[in-house]
Amino acid sequence: MSLFSFFSKPKVENKLEKTSKTLTSKIGNIFAKKKLDDSTLEEFEDLLLINDIGIEAVDEIISDLKKEKFSKEVEATEIKEFLAKYIEKILTPCQKKLDFESDHKPKVIIFNGVNGSGKTTTIGKIAKQLISQKKKVVIAACDTFRAAAVEQLEVWADRAHCQIIKADKEGQDPASVAYKAFDEAKKSQAEILLIDTAGRLQNKQNLMDELKKINNVLRKIDDNDDIYENILVLDSTTGQNAKTQLEAFNEITNITGLIMTKLDGSSKGGILIALAKKFNKPIYAIGVGEKIEDLQEFSAKDFANSLMSS
Repeated sequence: MSLFSFFSKPKVENKLEKTSKTLTSKIGNIFAKKKLDDSTLEEFEDLLLINDIGIEAVDEIISDLKKEKFSKEVEATEIKEFLAKYIEKILTPCQKKLDFESDHKPKVIIFNGVNGSGKTTTIGKIAKQLISQKKKVVIAACDTFRAAAVEQLEVWADRAHCQIIKADKEGQDPASVAYKAFDEAKKSQAEILLIDTAGRLQNKQNLMDELKKINNVLRKIDDNDDIYENILVLDSTTGQNAKTQLEAFNEITNITGLIMTKLDGSSKGGILIALAKKFNKPIYAIGVGEKIEDLQEFSAKDFANSLMSS
């Protein structure tokens, strides 16, 4: 079963309006009907870079646009169509469903990300939907140094009517909480274990040790790699900083997929294209609002078309 099979077909139209407007309004200004020349291409390149699309993707887009359209008369609509198709081409290899089905149970989803990225809310939304699908879910609150994070997770667990395992005291070893949660999930025959982790990148070595220990402890109980996912939750409003975060967390623990949040309130949605081109990590879902249904399975085509819809 896909993690987001309970959602209807993704509808991100108007949800990416802030990013879309910053791109499409300037495209209209740059590509007044005229022949495509070096000056126009340079202006277009600057626009794409300013919108966080990333140098790797931008170089490829500009190179192909020059091959296909140079010295030809072009209009803004034509460029938007070209860009939408190119963005879809870059993103499609990263479009992947997150599957919870496993011969070994529980399936373990470890959520990584800096504080404020939307990890806890994402876990809560997923738990609520999975419980509605009659799945047995356990949540582990492994950010043991932030009482607010545990309290927020408790609220979501209560809404979802699922079990939550938390520390006996503030500052308890997060790996011990993960171990306890895994053990409880196995005993209760839960199908899914969702693990919230800390995200204090300002002290990278401590975080590295903590996340590595969580992964190592869990694998001592069950070393079957098929049951584990290490998802990185990224806040789209951070723009280029998302690259730094992905590099850092991927160094700590091999990130198996991404969820990008807060795309509805950001003008920096282009960063998802940059991440896809540079890292080629699966993109499982995007967050485009506060409601549970606003956590949507990622569709490369819908995302690309929405960016060019304004």
